[in-house]
Amino acid sequence: MGDLSTHLEDLLDDPVGALGHADPAVRRLAISALVGRMRERDIFDAVAALAGHDDSERVRAEATEAIGHCDGALTPDALSALEVIRDDESALIVEAAATAYGELTDPQPLPWLIDLASGDGDSMAREAAVAALGAIGDERAVSTLIALATSGPPQVRRRSMVALSVFDGPEVEAAVRSGLEDRNPMVREAAEMVVGETLRASRP
Repeated sequence: MGDLSTHLEDLLDDPVGALGHADPAVRRLAISALVGRMRERDIFDAVAALAGHDDSERVRAEATEAIGHCDGALTPDALSALEVIRDDESALIVEAAATAYGELTDPQPLPWLIDLASGDGDSMAREAAVAALGAIGDERAVSTLIALATSGPPQVRRRSMVALSVFDGPEVEAAVRSGLEDRNPMVREAAEMVVGETLRASRP
């Protein structure tokens, strides 16, 4: 396939054409270059096709995550595409789908994200689901995030602290403050950050 650098000029000249390049590294770079154009129907369709069918797991993950950047009129199409992709056996793809949902901030996938965050699957995918729940900001996720803030693995507890920062209420505040005493330093650090931001926001 040759040196990747030899393909960069072609990639810059025609990123859409590079989506069909034989080298998966070039296809990934092409997807990255086109993220800002995901609102265009032809770009969206081409990237979504890679997300569902590319031979490379990393290309599919890159394309899946890019779907979340379409927004606007293509959001229903993005949700439909992700609903098919998200049940992939690859944890990398599942993580990318959760991340895409967080970018879209649409509440439609909330049940799936809650199940993923609460399950015992891949920790990175669970983290992505928790982050997406925070980005979406739907109150129906609060009880799950509070539970995960105390019972999840360290990375999930840390991410839950951050996700809870977009919600209000005494139960949320109690959960975040409990993180100040967490046995894991990165969870305590996240809780300290959230508490500090809350205090600054409450000052006149």
